[in-house]
Amino acid sequence: MLKDYSIFAINGIKNRKLRSWLTMIGIIIGITAVVSLIGIGQGLKVAISSQFGDIGTDKLTVMASGGMGPPGTGVVTPLTKDNVKKIEQVNGVKVSAGRLARSIKLEYDNNVKFSMTASMAEGDGRKLIESAMNLEAEKGRLLRDGDSKKTVLGNNLGSENAGFGKQIIAGSNVLIQDEKFEVVGILEKTGSFAVDGIVFMEEDDLRKILDTSDDEYDIIVAQVHPNADIKAVQENIEKVMRKERDVKVGEEDFTVQTPQAVLAQVNSTLFAVQLFVYIIAAISIIVGGIGIMNTMFTSVLERTKEIGIMKSIGAKNSTIFSLFFIESGLIGSIGGIIGAVIGVSMATGLAFIGRMALGSELIRADISIWLVIGSILGSFLLGSIFGVIPAIRASKLNPVDALRHTK
Repeated sequence: MLKDYSIFAINGIKNRKLRSWLTMIGIIIGITAVVSLIGIGQGLKVAISSQFGDIGTDKLTVMASGGMGPPGTGVVTPLTKDNVKKIEQVNGVKVSAGRLARSIKLEYDNNVKFSMTASMAEGDGRKLIESAMNLEAEKGRLLRDGDSKKTVLGNNLGSENAGFGKQIIAGSNVLIQDEKFEVVGILEKTGSFAVDGIVFMEEDDLRKILDTSDDEYDIIVAQVHPNADIKAVQENIEKVMRKERDVKVGEEDFTVQTPQAVLAQVNSTLFAVQLFVYIIAAISIIVGGIGIMNTMFTSVLERTKEIGIMKSIGAKNSTIFSLFFIESGLIGSIGGIIGAVIGVSMATGLAFIGRMALGSELIRADISIWLVIGSILGSFLLGSIFGVIPAIRASKLNPVDALRHTK
């Protein structure tokens, strides 16, 4: 019986191809948006979570207010070497290290690019920064203590597509702020914009080429002891920093963040963006559902005489209802299938284009089979729900009046 109903519904759609396709547009657009955005959003969440997982949960980052701008510019009120010492004295802190992070001019083979650079501390501070940023050398080596006039580049800067005319390799000489440096290593690709496009050098070298104060830092990284409560350590660091910088609660000119807090902020932002798109997609889907209802009402009107004939030869109200109910659900399902296919293709394509354009492995699509199945089932349910009223109207037609109906 269900097979016969389905054949009847398919024939109804075939006989009204243009109207059926136009009806499906809203469903297709909505499902495409939902599948593609959820796919890309989930992919970003997985990739970003893995990045923060590599960093570890025992690191704290202290940043001064302001930003890293053009060469030679820094934050409004920089952190200081004394801040580093005070933070290291906080109960629960194992080691801390200060870093400069600035924008510099990088030149190679007469081609110039502006990139971010970060200073590298020495001793335990170096190990802390390498661990916090998950640094590994793909070619050459990492920086060592005393590596004056030497630099390590992020993977993007050492790639063939970096835009320098020819590829920078370990052993190449580059100009940083018009000063000659030897590239001793190229980092492994991390998928992070911040790491893959960065230039690392010794702290003294960076201070010299940018002519900065010997006392200032932009960032301080702290590692807590294994058994320490990182939240309590964070609060204690904030107290120390407020005292050191003579600011009150709520007036801080610095931030103390954990990887988990940053990850939560990123996920919150992604959710807000996704929520906005979901609302737009939901409106599109509802409009599509209303379109299905309108189409089915028109179909009932056009097939009134046909309904009368079926009833006159013994068709029950439940049979008529099922025919139109299944047809509306089928329209929704077809729209859902097409939307899901387009959504998967769009998410995969956009992620690929993003990776090629931005050089970041963070941009990827993560689409589960349950998302696709759920979208298709949801489309069927939506079509069926919006088809209930037209189906009820069709089932309640008086056979005598229906047979008298003329188009």
